[in-house]
Amino acid sequence: MTTAAYGGAVVGSRSGLAGWIGRLARVPLSLHQLLFRLGVASVFLPAGLIKASGWETTVALFRDEYRVPLLPPAVAAAMATCSELVCSTLLILGLATRLATLPLLGMIATIQLFVYPSAWSEHLVWGSILLFLLTRGGGPVSVDHLIARSRDGPSHSQRGRPELR
Repeated sequence: MTTAAYGGAVVGSRSGLAGWIGRLARVPLSLHQLLFRLGVASVFLPAGLIKASGWETTVALFRDEYRVPLLPPAVAAAMATCSELVCSTLLILGLATRLATLPLLGMIATIQLFVYPSAWSEHLVWGSILLFLLTRGGGPVSVDHLIARSRDGPSHSQRGRPELR
């Protein structure tokens, strides 16, 4: 087994590896939540901006390439553009985070089923991140958290966790 000095620990020995894994476990969940929100928004916001900047081209794309079933191309284009712009903005802010994940999850499912079924690996990554945010929320670095703190008052920060209601 090879050994190498890594941050004061010896990687290769059980205690060194355990120490390294222990330090990784201390990375705050709030950092993951913030990066997940920004990561997903960095995919969908530019797509929404491109769609909004050339509306005729966007409708043609929905008519000729995407061909979403049951919806006229202009309606599907408007729904997708609005969802990408609004939900991405909400995710960046961490405002209504859980609610903002739902239209994006619906878009991913629609694209996977009807438009690009071979792009499952990308959709799996985006969907997994969105499911995490749906179930865990936007985290402490979010407007959602600020609203919850102001609503619950000063006793919220003393308890550490809000009561289940």
